[in-house]
Amino acid sequence: MIVRAISRRYAVALFDVIGTGGDLDRAGRDLDAASRVIEGHAQLRKVLETPAVPASKRRAIVEQVFKDGDLRPEVRRLLILLADSDRVVLLPEIAQAFADRLMQLRRVVPAEVVTAMPLDPRHREEIATALGRATGAQVTLTERVDPEIVGGVVARVGSLVFDGSLTRQVERMRERLAAGDSEAARRS
Repeated sequence: MIVRAISRRYAVALFDVIGTGGDLDRAGRDLDAASRVIEGHAQLRKVLETPAVPASKRRAIVEQVFKDGDLRPEVRRLLILLADSDRVVLLPEIAQAFADRLMQLRRVVPAEVVTAMPLDPRHREEIATALGRATGAQVTLTERVDPEIVGGVVARVGSLVFDGSLTRQVERMRERLAAGDSEAARRS
């Protein structure tokens, strides 16, 4: 949790420095690219994430790997700051927090949709539209197939869960029947 909070602070600071007039999309792509470069090279990642390596050496490596012109200057400065403070390990979380903030600015919310079978494009669009109306935001869907729900749809948007699965409907019927049995027993 602490890592996420610290990462969010860095992302918010970068977001504020670039401002809504700046190219926030490019900054997000640059953060992702820098994160992939570091994650993709185990030896580079190890050197940048090892506290035993002096900050001046980590900084020199970051400056060499991410030369001027490759990244937005603000992103490059953030990478240098992370290297100086031994926090390069936070870069993937910072990139995700920045992307989340950008989606929030654009009123786009991610939603996970679980179905028993893959959705066809028409149903996918209908579900996205319905969830958009329910949340008041544009929805991007991530789909997952789970045959155990038998039929229907379970959608998660943030902390909201819309459970229209056949399994849940059967559970509700069972609960109502059980409640009806206990009600009938009380009347007797």
